[in-house]
Amino acid sequence: MSSSPFPDYPDQCGWTALLPPRTPKPPATGEITAKYAVVGAGYTGVAAARRLAELDPSAEIIVLEATTAGEGSAARNSGFVSPRDIPASTSAADLQHAAALNRFGEEGFDWLLALTARHGIDCDLQRTGRIKGAASEAGAAVVEGLRAGAAELGVPHEFLDTAAMEQRMGSRYYRCGLYTEEGYLLQPAALIQGLADALPSNVRLHENSPVQSLRKEGKWCLRTPDARIRADCVVMATNAAVKHFGYLRDRLVTIYTYAAITEAMSPDDAAHLGAMPNWGLLPAHRLGTTVRRVGADRLMVRSLYAYEKGIPPDQVRSALLGCFRRRYPALAHVGLEFIWGGTTALTMNGAPFWGPIDDGLYTSAGCNGAGIVKGTVLGKRLADLIAGQDSADEVRAAYGSANWVAPEPFRSIGFKVVSAVQRRKAGLEA
Repeated sequence: MSSSPFPDYPDQCGWTALLPPRTPKPPATGEITAKYAVVGAGYTGVAAARRLAELDPSAEIIVLEATTAGEGSAARNSGFVSPRDIPASTSAADLQHAAALNRFGEEGFDWLLALTARHGIDCDLQRTGRIKGAASEAGAAVVEGLRAGAAELGVPHEFLDTAAMEQRMGSRYYRCGLYTEEGYLLQPAALIQGLADALPSNVRLHENSPVQSLRKEGKWCLRTPDARIRADCVVMATNAAVKHFGYLRDRLVTIYTYAAITEAMSPDDAAHLGAMPNWGLLPAHRLGTTVRRVGADRLMVRSLYAYEKGIPPDQVRSALLGCFRRRYPALAHVGLEFIWGGTTALTMNGAPFWGPIDDGLYTSAGCNGAGIVKGTVLGKRLADLIAGQDSADEVRAAYGSANWVAPEPFRSIGFKVVSAVQRRKAGLEA
């Protein structure tokens, strides 16, 4: 086991760079005893810690974060949230599955909404709607399927042709899109920092405290560089990093993905970003490029996927600049001010692994790139399970459970083959 199983990001998260400086909580030191230890202060970890504190208010709860709130994967996403998703088709099975997932989505979103209001967390949460954009013929077919699903569910929506896409977001790159009212945008670093700083009084957060080892010695014993923590129960909210502690190596794959935010634009340049003051676009293909407007004068692009290790920075910059300039050729002179990477955990069947992995050891891992609302509700429900307030049946019936992944070298060979095929399919969506 390496001394640092967590991703070592060489770049500052752009969302964090846009915020005022924050003073991190002190690292863990010395001998610490707690009833619960939560490893990871992302959305799943802070949700699990908060819910455990609500259900067991006299318990001592420790949260250990390897870096600082706002620099981990929780802030390195695109800031899209929604309580509901549209099914990919109108089949009875897809509609039923979507309804089950949306019940959890609404629960997680409503909880987040209540927490931001209660604690005054200013994360620039805005109901902007969401655009599913298609640049290719195959992508247009995906948009048509979503259009049928929205109609079947009675979700308000609007089909956008090329001219309408240009009017809204300033780009003629897309042949069509589907706009729905359900989507929200937010500043992810501001949200996770706010949630971490508003944890209940019986929860102690220690930042810059990477867990280096985890062993069962009667109680669970966790070691950081400067502390030993003994706990009755441990929640591993580390996503793919749980593999480095010997668990779920045959279930999870680590994927690196990348994003950039442009430099602030002049009013004339910002006029090319469309008539909508706030908008976000998700690609019709999963390996496509996500784009969103950031404030009045910036744009974010997110693209690129790499298996188990990062891409060299010069390649990342070149690729993301290409994504930006293909969509906005009139802004080719605008540079990228912030560029960063982040990891997510994928599973073969798109389902998370959720629940116990050992006696007194629990995890929720394999978010498959859908982290804020999903991570929140699965962290909350994991705490319910630990406290005996819930069973696993309802969660697993909705989300499924991660299945087996082939070992190396077959895993990396398979990923390269599948990703190459999918990149070709993505085509213009990239």
